[in-house]
Order: sequence, then structure tokens, then C-alpha cells
Amino acid sequence: MKCIAIDDEPLALRLLQDNISKVPYLELIAACRNAFDALKVLEEQNVDLIFIDIQMPGLTGLQFVSTLQTRPLVIFITAYKEFALEGYNLAVVDYLVKPVALDRFIIACNRAKELYELKLNKYAAVVKAEADYFFVNVDYSQLKIKFSDIIWIEGVRDYIKIHLTGNAQPVLVRSNLKSMEEQLPLKLFIRIHKSFMVAISSITAVRKSNVFLDNLELPIGETYRDAVEQLVKQTR
Repeated sequence: MKCIAIDDEPLALRLLQDNISKVPYLELIAACRNAFDALKVLEEQNVDLIFIDIQMPGLTGLQFVSTLQTRPLVIFITAYKEFALEGYNLAVVDYLVKPVALDRFIIACNRAKELYELKLNKYAAVVKAEADYFFVNVDYSQLKIKFSDIIWIEGVRDYIKIHLTGNAQPVLVRSNLKSMEEQLPLKLFIRIHKSFMVAISSITAVRKSNVFLDNLELPIGETYRDAVEQLVKQTR
């Protein structure tokens, strides 16, 4: 996590820098003596976490944080307990009162890390839900494959073959069906066998123990029979 430290007191700023250096997942990109210098840093670089004092000349820590339109995670570090409520009203991660013990500092950092990872996971989920494609590693290149072009996927030992519309030969990728299944949206694809996954839109018929994709006939594995039957029932 990229962070900045803001404190107008030189000694307090050095102590804060020292504490940050002891937390392995933090990367200090700037140490600022006032909020105005910190604003310049935020304009030029991506910052995930801000450590900031409250009582500073010119622009207080509370004023600084309240003016940020895009707000990183914030941890207040101050000598004044009476500002705690205002700090929490700004939805900060934590409020530390000087002098700050290292173990208490690390607890605050861990909270920030949990929130940061939660935010990343939510963002990744949104991107994955909105995307209509993914990339696979083929011949030292990243090949873009659209979900709508996939007809079916075949697992062959340590490889998978992705059969695409308009391609005479399948795309061969070093991977497995389980990993591929995790990348594909369940509403568009269904696993029918330990070795086969098919695009639901490509299914032309289901008969007893087989799924048909035009002239291609693929077996339904016993483990996946209920899922296929459920799919058929949903469309009746």
C-alpha cells in the first residue's frame, strides 16, 4: 500500500516514518510538513493510505481530509483526544493518540490493509462482471478471447482447448478446466463433464446422456447431470 505521512512537527514526522518502515506492506512515498505539500503529492501520485496529524497551521488535518474529493484511507495521529468524534465522522480507519505504541500502530495499519483488500476485491468483481472477454497466454502473448466467441472448451491433461467461432483450430492454453471455470460467467457457460465445458448459447439439444452443439455430440458426466437437467428445466 502506498502511503504518505503528514505532520508539521519534525520529530513526530520522523517517528511516524520509522513506524511505517516497520510495516512490510506499506510503502512511504512522501513525508510532508503541511497539508499543501500533501495535496501536490496526491495530484501527482496514487496514494492508498494517509497518516495525518490534526493540529497543523494553515489547514488542519480535519479540514484537509474533508476537502478531498477522492479520498484514500485515512489514519489520524494526534495529541488531542477531543477531535476523535469529528475524525470518525469522516469515516477514517483509525484515530491514534500520541505517543503511539508500535503495536497499536500496527493494529491500525492492519485495519487499513483489510479495508484496502476489500476495496480491491470489490473492484475486481465489478470489472469481471462487466467484462465480456478475458486474456489467455498463448505463444508468449496475451490473447484476448470474447465470451461470445467460445463454443466449447476441452480439458486435455495440463492443457485446455478453446474452440471458437470461425476458428478451424482450437486455441491451446496451458491451464485446466477448473481455472477456466473460475474465469467464465456461470450464466453463459456450463460444465457438463470433467473434460468439457460448453457455452449455453451453443447448445442445440440435450438428449439423455449427451449434449449437442450442432453436429457435435458431447457426453454428460454423472457428476454434472443434475446441473444440465436444471438448466433445461429453467428454460421450459
